[in-house]
Amino acid sequence: MEINEIKILSVGIDVGSSTSHLVFSNLVLRRDERSDSRRFLIQKRNVIYEGRIITTPLLDNDRIDIDKLTDFLKAEYKRAGIDPADIQTGAVVVTGETAKKDNARQIAEALSKDAGKFVAATAGPNFESLIAAMGSGATNRSKDYNKTILSCDIGGGTSNIAISKNGEIISTSCISVGAILLGVNAEGKIWRIDEPARKVMDHIGLNYGIGDQIPKDDIERIATKFAEALIEVITGPASSSLARQLMVTNDLDFPDRIDEYSFSGGVAELIYGRNGNYDDIGQILADKIKSLTFKLASPVIEPVNKIRATVIGAGAYSLSISGSSGFMDDKLSFPIKNVPVIRVDVERSKLSVEHVVSRINVSFQRFDLIEGEEIVALYFKDPVRASYPKLELFAKAIEAAFTNSIKSHIPIILIFEKDIACSVGNVIRRETSLKTNLLSLDELILEEGDWIDIGEPLVAGQVFPVTVKSLVFNRN
Repeated sequence: MEINEIKILSVGIDVGSSTSHLVFSNLVLRRDERSDSRRFLIQKRNVIYEGRIITTPLLDNDRIDIDKLTDFLKAEYKRAGIDPADIQTGAVVVTGETAKKDNARQIAEALSKDAGKFVAATAGPNFESLIAAMGSGATNRSKDYNKTILSCDIGGGTSNIAISKNGEIISTSCISVGAILLGVNAEGKIWRIDEPARKVMDHIGLNYGIGDQIPKDDIERIATKFAEALIEVITGPASSSLARQLMVTNDLDFPDRIDEYSFSGGVAELIYGRNGNYDDIGQILADKIKSLTFKLASPVIEPVNKIRATVIGAGAYSLSISGSSGFMDDKLSFPIKNVPVIRVDVERSKLSVEHVVSRINVSFQRFDLIEGEEIVALYFKDPVRASYPKLELFAKAIEAAFTNSIKSHIPIILIFEKDIACSVGNVIRRETSLKTNLLSLDELILEEGDWIDIGEPLVAGQVFPVTVKSLVFNRN
């Protein structure tokens, strides 16, 4: 009997600059009857548990406290009545200033191993912008109302911006504007100063250190500069020297018009009327941003999710599903994690062994990679049609391009945008010496520079769960 529906339990864990929390979601996958391959699509995403929100525990200014964080997450699983063994997918996302901590990568990877079967470890400002837009509801709203929406998730360390048009995210950006970049307690004493706050203070001629008293007027001056820089990026492009210094990524690529703006993240709770004092500049920053929204060309709307946007995005929107006609060598073991995606631009009209091999070589050179030294995923849009002679030609080219990988038994991963993976895989095995360590997937939309995790196949090996992610852990 054919399976037409799959249910998956997913977790999203956000380790942010200010706060950490998790959500559990049920994902329902159903076959798309309109698709030629009847591929599975995610049809429903239901959040079933929203956990407590804690202040991200730190050992010192440079390191996250892994023990406290692990204990908290274990307690959350217990409160939700969920066994990590039952979690099938999800993502641990390390965001904002926390991604710069010395042990951020190790903690993300450790948490992902304990979180369930196929939970990705990820960090990166553009990826965070993407999942925050989805988790806030802005991307769905842009589809439902045929609008172009700019969403901005303002957290503790960064503001992650995305433009969603008709259900697709067309541009992302990030700037260092957040509540906890300057920590000030109720008595006006500074307990935390992050580098972006130093830049703002230098810009306006202030010089404070940890433990100093700071007048409210100076806090407001700092918050005003942060707010002005954020609005400058949102209305774009950033042109002032301060805004350029605070930018984490490139500017947004703006469409003709923005129909609506929305804010999410912890600071957004304050923008939309919630009160709170968390020994940071969040409330003052929220007030300053709100006072500048008159500069926006379209109305500001309130999204479905605010402080939980990123964590819901991580749990409900980080998963992609391959087409239903993949090809896999049964000796491969899963999950296969942290695989870089390399785009290969093959012109179908010029199909030959020499052309395909040269295009693959150019792609390796573009990333300064050497074939046979590590696993990569080659991504082709539409390189070959389902004609046996042409498929055989393409197969011979793959064999010729991967001589070192074949010799060293390194898995070869081919990904196609079009529904061709099974045909390619079968012809490669039949017509070449590449008999094992081959994985061929299709109907996935990827970008060069993505990293992917590939989970164990579902539905008798027909469908592969894939997490597309970013891996940017650094201190610079």
